[in-house]
Amino acid sequence: MRVLLSLSLLALVAAAEERPRAREVGLVVGMLPPGPLNAITDVPGVRVGHTTVIRGETVRTGVTAILPHAGNLFQEKVPAAVYVGNGFGKLMGSTQVNELGEIESPILLTATLNVPRVADAVLDYLLGLPGNERVRSINVVVGETNDGGLNDIRGRHVGKAEVLAAIQGAKGGAVEEGAVGAGTGTIAFGWKGGIGTASRVAGGYTVGVLVQSNFGGELRLGGRVVRRQEGGADGSCMLVVATDAPVDARNLRRMAERAIWGMARTGSAGSNGSGDYAIAFSTVRGAAALVANDAMSPLFLATIEAAEEAIYNSLLRAVTMTGNGRTVPAIPLDLVRATLRTIPQ
Repeated sequence: MRVLLSLSLLALVAAAEERPRAREVGLVVGMLPPGPLNAITDVPGVRVGHTTVIRGETVRTGVTAILPHAGNLFQEKVPAAVYVGNGFGKLMGSTQVNELGEIESPILLTATLNVPRVADAVLDYLLGLPGNERVRSINVVVGETNDGGLNDIRGRHVGKAEVLAAIQGAKGGAVEEGAVGAGTGTIAFGWKGGIGTASRVAGGYTVGVLVQSNFGGELRLGGRVVRRQEGGADGSCMLVVATDAPVDARNLRRMAERAIWGMARTGSAGSNGSGDYAIAFSTVRGAAALVANDAMSPLFLATIEAAEEAIYNSLLRAVTMTGNGRTVPAIPLDLVRATLRTIPQ
């Protein structure tokens, strides 16, 4: 769900509908097949919701919610793990996830200074669910990247109403990408970044990844350099990995690590100021038989490929954005197509 706050957002929505995904411009990543939607929602039960906040000339922000299932997550926790690629960030709730190997809240992504407000709203949501009347401790998971280049980040424009709209509007099916939700004001490789997603099928299971791209470096498509970014390579990337494979927290952490490898394939600089985190969860609870270590390699490859393609989708689906006195262009499609023509078939 998106809250439409201005006519300019309607124009952005129309422009986004004309932007292609990676495969639509001929950019096919890896060897494994995607799921039907090529999205994190190919993992059964996973839902995604966005609230996009665009107001006046300076507000370009939002929030994205990822729900492992549609039930009461505190009462029906799922296996999970967090991997820190570079810890320059404000990821809330990660220590308990790694200590206990499970997640008990929706995963929310937003702007850096919005994290406490978003967490407070998620607490209100969870405490208000039937069955949670006596709950006195909840571990909320909220990740972020800094959208201060295009957004009045100090205004902290995401509050309870926006968070509840994202959670309650979360759904399966196709996922909106680009300059939406938590990706509204982000920048990647000097172009407009945003939300992107992709999936892979491997070993009879599905792996889906959703990203919030806001980092820099030397963008590569299919191994070919598109543009070397001179300076300004700081930023962050949040990656959320979902699977329907019966994987425990230990191997979910290994999958989360591979998501960072997928990010590296796109040309990330891994700079000092880049807060890069991957959160991985399985929708399978209480499985008697887990995927063995020797059978994890296909899931690792699926994670790498889906993460890489999700980042490309975040760039390709994003539209040119003006905000806070700055204009950041969308990546030119002619440049993308010209780069892809140099790749041997």
